[in-house]
Amino acid sequence: MAMMRRAVEHLATEKSEIDIPDYSKTLGEMANRLVSIERQPAMQMTPEDFEARMTAAAARARRDDEVLIVAAKRERGEAIRDLRAIIGTANSIYEQKRLRWWYVGGGLLAGCLLWSVLPGFVARTLPTSWHLPERIAARTVREPTLWEAGTRIMHADSPAAWQAIAEAADMRRDNREVIDACLQRATKVRQPVRCTIRVRNRQL
Repeated sequence: MAMMRRAVEHLATEKSEIDIPDYSKTLGEMANRLVSIERQPAMQMTPEDFEARMTAAAARARRDDEVLIVAAKRERGEAIRDLRAIIGTANSIYEQKRLRWWYVGGGLLAGCLLWSVLPGFVARTLPTSWHLPERIAARTVREPTLWEAGTRIMHADSPAAWQAIAEAADMRRDNREVIDACLQRATKVRQPVRCTIRVRNRQL
């Protein structure tokens, strides 16, 4: 019992010695802070205010999206126009090149036709003594002289007739003296005369 009494007395002494802090100042500051928090605009808002603000924020977001969509559509339209312009330019360039080749071909054809007609026309208008048509023919068949060009042209036109002309020329050359004498006699008597000539056998 004595021990219990001493323990109780000791507890009473310790309790009296405990220093309990004063929280009134801290509690006052906390109360002031709560009052200031309650006075903030966000704390004054009602659920309806929140809904209105959310609706307004969604509307602003939609407006921003609409602005972006309109800008994207405008850029897409500009890109399509630019692409069409590029395609049109490419088609125009191709068409111009195609027409240019047509013009070049037509010019060459017209030049060839003109060159084939113009020299003959010019040659026929010049004096006959110039023998320009014959010279053109000789140049065309690539013969050095008019005689050789004429020989080639006559032979190409009629080989048999050209052979007869060649044989007659040979016969005239072989009987030159006889034929000249006959021509002189025919000139004196002024009428045809009979001449005797020799003909070579060409098969020998």
